[in-house]
Amino acid sequence: MKTKLYFFWWVCLSVFLVACEDKEPDTSIGNRTVLVYIAADNSLASFASQDLAEMKVGMTKAYANVHLLVYIDDGKSPRLLELKNEGGTVVEKEVKTYPSRNSVGVDETQEVFADVFLNSQYQADSYGLVYWSHGDGWLPYPLGTGTRWVGQDKGNGDNRMNISEFVEILRTAPRFDFILFDACLMLSVEVAYELRDYTDYCIGSPTEIPGPGASYDVVVPAMFSAENVAVNIAKAYYEPYAAKYDDGNGISNNNWTGGASVCALRTDRLDDLARTTKQILPETVDNTSLRASVFDYDQRRGSDGYQDGHVGYYDLVGMMRMITDDNAYEAWRQIFNSAVAYWATTSMNYSSYVGMFSMEGTNGVSCYIPSTSNTATDKAYRSTGWYTAAGFEKLGW
Repeated sequence: MKTKLYFFWWVCLSVFLVACEDKEPDTSIGNRTVLVYIAADNSLASFASQDLAEMKVGMTKAYANVHLLVYIDDGKSPRLLELKNEGGTVVEKEVKTYPSRNSVGVDETQEVFADVFLNSQYQADSYGLVYWSHGDGWLPYPLGTGTRWVGQDKGNGDNRMNISEFVEILRTAPRFDFILFDACLMLSVEVAYELRDYTDYCIGSPTEIPGPGASYDVVVPAMFSAENVAVNIAKAYYEPYAAKYDDGNGISNNNWTGGASVCALRTDRLDDLARTTKQILPETVDNTSLRASVFDYDQRRGSDGYQDGHVGYYDLVGMMRMITDDNAYEAWRQIFNSAVAYWATTSMNYSSYVGMFSMEGTNGVSCYIPSTSNTATDKAYRSTGWYTAAGFEKLGW
C-alpha cells in the first residue's frame, strides 16, 4: 500500500513539474532570430499590412527553430509581433505595444532592439535585420550636418534616422549575418562602409526600389537559410520582379512590371577596397566631366531642394574606370568583385520621377561625386568614413 502511495504522489509531482515547466518561456537557442523593423508612419503605411500578410505566408515554409519578430509603426499603435510556425500553422503573437512615438528615434529604436535581442526567448546562433522605410543613402538630414539617413516617421513632424544614429543603435545589438534595406538608394559604398563592423552583408538597391518592396512570401524563407543567406535573400528579392518584368507596361503597385535591382555586398572586403582606392587615385580629376559621364542611379529631378531634388548616386565602378589607368583599375576591380556576393538588375528600372530608365553598364554599388560648387551636400560627404579611408581628400573633394 505504501509503495502504491509513493507511486501515486510521484506521478502527481511529475505532472505538476511538467505543468510548471510548460509555463516557463522557451529559452532554447534558435538557429536564427530576425527582426523586421517597419518604420511606416509615412506615405508607405498602406504597404505594412500587405507585407505582414506576405511574411505569414513565408513563415509556413520556414524552420520551426527560428524567431521572426516584426515591429510595425504604421501611424496606429506601434507594436512588436512574433510570427511562429507551429506545426505548419503560422501564429501571430503580440509581444508588446508601445505608446505613440517617433520610430526613427535612437531611444525608441534601441528599446525595440532590446526587447528582441536582449530577450532570453529570442537568443540564437545568428541574427538578421530588415530595415523597412524610406531611405536616401548617405545623405544628411537635415542637410548641412555630417550624417546620413535611413527611415522616416511623419507622425509628429518629419523625423529621419541618420546613419550615425543607426550605428549607435547597432553597437548595442549582436553582429548581424545580414542587414536588408527594404528602402530606396541604400546600397552605397558610403553606407556599407559605415556598417562594416556590425553586419557581414548589406543587401539593397542602389536606386529606387519597387513600390511594393520585397516579396516576403519568398524572402522570409531565404532569411532563415542555413548557408549563403545573403545571396539567397538577394535572389528572393530580385527574381519575382525579374519574372514579372515587362518594360513597365501597365505598371502599378499590384502589377509591378518595372523591374528591380538588388546587390549583396560583403563588408569584410571594404577595408581592402578603401585601401586600394586610396593607393590608385590620380592627382586630379575633372568632377564636372565625371558627373556628366558616370551612370547616375538617382533619377530624381525635383526642383524643391533636398527632399525631392537630385543628389547624385553614381556607379562606383564606372567612376573608378574613368579616373584610373588599365592596370590600376584591374587590380581594384578584382577586390570590388570579391566584395559583391550578388548583383542583378533587369535591363530597365522604374523611377517615380522619370518612369522607366536604362540600367545598362551598372554594377550595383553607388558612390558620391562632389560638384565644383562646394555645396552643403559636398561638405557633408567629407564627414563619411569612406571619404577619409579611400583618400578622396587627395583630390580636393
